[in-house]
Amino acid sequence: MAGAGRRFTRLPVDWDTSNDAYEYVPLRLPPDVSRVSASMRLAISAEFHGWELSRVRLYPDGSRRVLLRRRKTDHHVPEPTVR
Repeated sequence: MAGAGRRFTRLPVDWDTSNDAYEYVPLRLPPDVSRVSASMRLAISAEFHGWELSRVRLYPDGSRRVLLRRRKTDHHVPEPTVR
């Protein structure tokens, strides 16, 4: 599945990431990723890396933009990889 979980640089205008208590990771899920598959992959990132779902935007072509967040910590935790 090419391009799954690809980072995107520009956030939608209404997605506020200015909260200093959290760190954010934006992802793009391509149209060929089913809702069930996306849900399972994001749940795994949440379980093992501490991320929670902040926002999801579904586009007419079936792709999704997802914004994950987690509380900032002093120790390093890897960013999510959605494959």
